[in-house]
Amino acid sequence: MDLRSITTDVLLFNMILYLCLPLWLLMGFADYYCHRKSKIEFTTGMKESIYHAVMGIQIGIPVFLGLFFKINVLLLLLMILVLIFHEWVAHHDVKYALHKREISIMETHVHSFLEVLPFVIVGLIVCINWNAFVDLITLNWASHMSLTLREKPLDFGYVCGYVSLMLFADVLPFLEEFLRCYRHRNSINPDTKGITS
Repeated sequence: MDLRSITTDVLLFNMILYLCLPLWLLMGFADYYCHRKSKIEFTTGMKESIYHAVMGIQIGIPVFLGLFFKINVLLLLLMILVLIFHEWVAHHDVKYALHKREISIMETHVHSFLEVLPFVIVGLIVCINWNAFVDLITLNWASHMSLTLREKPLDFGYVCGYVSLMLFADVLPFLEEFLRCYRHRNSINPDTKGITS
């Protein structure tokens, strides 16, 4: 195979699959490590852990839709809205934690990756699916607001590998974080109801 014959669209798509998406998961694990090191269960507790879960779900939904469905106006609109909402939640997460626990230099750099990578991914998706983006901004939505499976599904091995990485690098660690915060809250006050602030 002649490497020079690879089209720009294929290169950008592979950059998303093999660089940006895995890097987002690895930065998520690094963020979990920073939280664990700062012992958030003793400071910000469950409330910050819930912020983390919300942000993970926010990004996870459009990622999975993008892996299995054709990019159209509906998916682009969803991705952009999620991106805006994700930034809003991230702002409130850091604002809440800022004066309650130490946010290390390492965690600050990790946050930089976690905030920028979704913008990079959506930007690359727009470049690859330019026609869909033009339909979005020109309000040509009529025939583009339904989910359609990809004509050529992604490699099954890649999907299994990515889901496994997501499970072990992000889902299980942040579940452990939530349970750790929950147990600590209940050990202090077994009668506590709701979320501590």
